Amino acid sequence: MAETNSTRLDRIETKLDQLTEAMVSLARTEEKLISLKEDQARAFERMNRLSQKLDEIERKVDDNAHTVGIINKLFWVAIVAITGSIAAQVWM
Repeated sequence: MAETNSTRLDRIETKLDQLTEAMVSLARTEEKLISLKEDQARAFERMNRLSQKLDEIERKVDDNAHTVGIINKLFWVAIVAITGSIAAQVWM
């Protein structure tokens, strides 16, 4: 009976060791998950900031496109005016 109790105690001790290893593994996994969540939160924050910058750039591009359109129209008005004045000088 002494061997049986000793064997049982050894098995219990082995199972406790395995349980301890499993708990340590779970704790490490939990720490990794927490770290991943924090990294994900930082990535989302960074994406939000980049999205805001992209919106600002889009507004500036729209303003510049409007300005270039006006300059383009003024250029063609000037070309037509110059061509008209040259034509008026030639035929008059």
